[in-house]
Order: sequence, then C-alpha cells, then structure tokens
Amino acid sequence: MNPLKNLYKWVLSWAESVYGTLILFLVAFAESSFFPVPADPLLMALCLGKVKRSMYYVFICTLGSVLGGIFGFIIGYFLWYTPSGELTGIANFFFRVIPGFTPVVFDNVGAQYDAYNFWVIFTAAFTPIPYKVFSITAGVFQIDLPTFIIASVLGRGGRFLIIGLLIHFFGKPIKVMMDKHFNTFIIVLTIIFALSYVLVGYLFQ
Repeated sequence: MNPLKNLYKWVLSWAESVYGTLILFLVAFAESSFFPVPADPLLMALCLGKVKRSMYYVFICTLGSVLGGIFGFIIGYFLWYTPSGELTGIANFFFRVIPGFTPVVFDNVGAQYDAYNFWVIFTAAFTPIPYKVFSITAGVFQIDLPTFIIASVLGRGGRFLIIGLLIHFFGKPIKVMMDKHFNTFIIVLTIIFALSYVLVGYLFQ
C-alpha cells in the first residue's frame, strides 16, 4: 500500500485511542511556540475518525494552541535577551531553526505591534502564517498579555472551528475525498505551510 495511505490510516487510528486527544493537545501546543508541523492535519484526522466529537477536538486543539502561544510569549518575554541586552542562546536557536525568521523580520514584526497589535496576532493565529513567530515576538515586545490571549483565542479558535464545522456537517464526503486524493492533499498542505514562512520573510523584510 501507498506509505502515505498507511500514514493517513495510522493518524486516523488515534481517534480510537485514549492518547489521541493528548497527542492533539501536545502538537497544537508545540506548534504555537517551536514545533514546525501544524496541528491542522491531526485535528482533521481525529474529527474524521469521530465526526460527532469534532467540536470537542476543536476545543482541545484551541486550548493547546493558545497555551502554546502563551509559552512562546513567555520565551520572548523572559528568555530572549540577557540582562546585558544581548541575544540569548535560545534566541539564536530560534533564528536558526525557524525558516524566514531573521533579526530583520523580527524587528519589522515588532514595529507593527505599536498600531496593530491585536490584528497582527489575530491574523497570524487565523491564517497559515507561522503563529510561533508572532507569539515569541509579542513577548519580546511586551504586548499586553490579555490582548494577546484574546486575539489568540479568536484567531486559533476561529481557524480550528472552521475545520470542525466542515467535518461535522460534511464529514463523509470529505473523508471519501481525502481517501481518494490524500497524496495531493499532503503535497498542497506542505506547499501552503512552506510558502507561509516565505511570505513572512517577504512581508517583513
């Protein structure tokens, strides 16, 4: 069988496991602060596995993602600079591992917070733009934490809610389509998220 087909069935099998919800939470948490793989495919797989629990999975994914964003905020707020004002090893690590996340992009993202802090965070949370870049910079530039949390809840919650509602109401045809075109789905998803890093680098260069 096609390896991707096996992977798809393996991911779907987590919907039948007591660990599926935990894994969804952990992936959503990690993706919002340091992990490169988005939670969306796993959310879709779990929702397709148990359509009637779609809204529950949306809640878990949103909770994990927002808490992960707060963790990214904490990284930026407390661990980005040394007491002398130099970049820490953690900061340099993030500049190396997150594609398109350069000091220039970092400074330009920070400059947008002065006038558009809520909308910058909401846009990053809702769209494929790498949210982790904005959760970290929000902490570095000391954005108001309640504003950050509200924008994150609305952005991440809205994004995952759309997935959950689509599957809740159209789960069977979506599953049939994904079973038939899974390879194409994975390729398109990979391209979208890869381009999102390029887009951030382009917009804020």
